Amino acid sequence: MSPAQVPVSLTASAAFTPDNVLPPVSASEPLFKVVSPNVVYTDSEIQTTYVYRDVKVSGNPGTPLQVVPTETTYNFKVDCRVPKVGLMLVGWGGNNGSTLTASIIANRRNVSWRTKEGEQLPNYIGSLTQASTLRLGTDAESGADVFIPFNKILPMVDPNNLVLGGWDISGENLASAMQRARVLDWDLQRQVMDEMATLKPLPSVYYPDFIAANQEDRADNVLGGSDKLAHLEKLRRDIREFKARNSLDKIIVLWTANTERFSEIIPGINDTADNLLNAVKLSHAEVAPSTVFAIAAVLENCPFINGSPQNTFVPGLIDLATRHKVHIGGDDFKSGQTKIKSVLVDFLVSAGIKPISITSYNHLGNNDGKNLSAPLQFRSKEISKSNVVDDMVASNPILYGKNEHPDHVVVIKYVPAVGDSKRALDEYVSEIFMGGRNTISVYNVCEDSLLASPLILDLAILTELMTRIEYKTGDMAQYAPFHAVLSILSYMLKAPVVKPGAPVVNALAKQRAALENIFRACVGLPPQSDMLLEHRI
Repeated sequence: MSPAQVPVSLTASAAFTPDNVLPPVSASEPLFKVVSPNVVYTDSEIQTTYVYRDVKVSGNPGTPLQVVPTETTYNFKVDCRVPKVGLMLVGWGGNNGSTLTASIIANRRNVSWRTKEGEQLPNYIGSLTQASTLRLGTDAESGADVFIPFNKILPMVDPNNLVLGGWDISGENLASAMQRARVLDWDLQRQVMDEMATLKPLPSVYYPDFIAANQEDRADNVLGGSDKLAHLEKLRRDIREFKARNSLDKIIVLWTANTERFSEIIPGINDTADNLLNAVKLSHAEVAPSTVFAIAAVLENCPFINGSPQNTFVPGLIDLATRHKVHIGGDDFKSGQTKIKSVLVDFLVSAGIKPISITSYNHLGNNDGKNLSAPLQFRSKEISKSNVVDDMVASNPILYGKNEHPDHVVVIKYVPAVGDSKRALDEYVSEIFMGGRNTISVYNVCEDSLLASPLILDLAILTELMTRIEYKTGDMAQYAPFHAVLSILSYMLKAPVVKPGAPVVNALAKQRAALENIFRACVGLPPQSDMLLEHRI
């Protein structure tokens, strides 16, 4: 067995089939087919014609707004052939990487283990694609809603079929990394230890200036020298060799390593693709390790996802990905506190209640917390956590004046004793009717890596799916992929990166609806509607 891979069998995960969720027909048959003149099925594709309806608003102060409904016809094409996919993790030996790898092995082997709560069975709870459903329509006879597993709307990679590999600045094998992380129950660790011990990360890029000094004692598995171009070429070879060795069709590269400090954006250095590539040749000090990995992935035609808050995607990197038509997505996994915030503030503002302060306190004891105890690395995290309510506040000018914003404070402390079990305390103070005040306090305790690991799966699976979807409008001669910046992934990310000039949406319900409705369009179905007119008139 190669030391940088996890061979995974083709065994399918257990079916999720409540009474109102349609069960799979078979592994090779689609769960449903849309009967419509706007949908064509071939042996390998779904081709649809979809009318996208929007509303354009214009006007001048003092005059009525002019509101014009618009229609744009799109043709979508989905390649239904699911490829053999590799997932290469930067930071494979960290808590997230070791937890995810052990969990996939447990699911593949159908390992059961015992805790004080009794027998536990492997699952993918917490994964949008593997453990949630979406509404397909209503039953033709009863009128009841019909739900299907999310991963049946379009053909998606089974997580059990992913081939895992990656890099880490620590040379520990994954069995040792798993034990150090102390995330999974010991009885489960014991049963996957043999396979985990055979897995060892590839040497990674280590530039001490970008992560906390307290990480130096882990850095025993790093690429030598300071030549960033040589490091880039080595990473590209790693990707090519991993792909060839495992007979892979595609590779997704995902950063789940330490949070870096922000890179300074410097004209002539990282503002365009050509300048960024030249900066790598010059080994410029502001080219971060994560950006080197992202460049390597893009040049090898592999999508790259950034699961940490630093500005990996400097303008030159976005330019490079756009030039090569390779998907990128980020930033920062949205797993717990920020996900709740993106729901709660959306609810309050939509209900006409005015949040005036949000105070978020965290303490955790894993290596992520240790790295974030350094000021520059904390600042990266603070930025990603602090902007999450901006679009919700901007949506209600009745409550908020120009440039008005709730006070928003984020605190993160390193407390080794709590390990991966992060504590998050939030206080929301809102103005209510007639000068009143309302305070909501939330206390959230969670195993950080058990929330983040399913997000890694979703990001990889949905990114791979997006590589198989193309569109065309009336003025286009050929089909084209979606924009290189995959803002569709924002549901899983704290600080969504969007293409230049596009709005940033943080409200969780809108992010989920966008995913669902884009995939519905790809199979020829209209957007999800909760009007229920048939029951209201």
